Amino acid sequence: MNRRALFTPCSILLFSFWLHLVMSPAAWATPDPTEQLRPFVDKIVGILTDESLQSEQMSGTRRAKVMEVAHERFDFEEMSKRVLGSQWRQLSGEERKRFVDLFTKLLEHAYIGKIEDYSRQKVVFKGQRIKDDRAQVETELVDKQLVLPVSYIMILKSDQWMAYDIVVEGVSLIRNYMEQFREIIRKNGYPSLVKQIEDKVHELETNMGKPATTDILVDDKQS
Repeated sequence: MNRRALFTPCSILLFSFWLHLVMSPAAWATPDPTEQLRPFVDKIVGILTDESLQSEQMSGTRRAKVMEVAHERFDFEEMSKRVLGSQWRQLSGEERKRFVDLFTKLLEHAYIGKIEDYSRQKVVFKGQRIKDDRAQVETELVDKQLVLPVSYIMILKSDQWMAYDIVVEGVSLIRNYMEQFREIIRKNGYPSLVKQIEDKVHELETNMGKPATTDILVDDKQS
């Protein structure tokens, strides 16, 4: 077969079109973290303002719906990995799974406990910073008498920006737990940390709806 026959005008046109798509900046553009985060925030606000979910009897359903949406945009495994630091590398696959499940339950109370106080404040997106596969999206929760800065720290996985930390008024949720966990592990070991988280989750579930701290660190009676 004459090789030149392969390069028909049609084939050249198709190749040129494909090359344009591949080389186009849009084809290689990094997804926009704000545009991925915005619908997540809208969904959460929609659940919190849903009149059919406002009664005390519906609080469990409301919480479950919020957590379902949270799993779409929060990387709980990444969070778990970061709060444990070097300890994470020492855990087996089963131990990692157990910790992720346990820590996710703790975060459910820490995160949902705060956002359930939402009373129709306005969420304003203020900007973003992107560096490689990391991003920080700045927002503000605006009330008539209060402006609360909230930053979402995100990591790009495949084509999705996933949040692995929330910084409220300069205080990092993950760093707060990281410091507590590191201290417990240093003094009493990893099994003690797991036990304390289990106890705290049980306490929070038992007293659901009542004021409570989600801090883990307690007076050290074992040192």
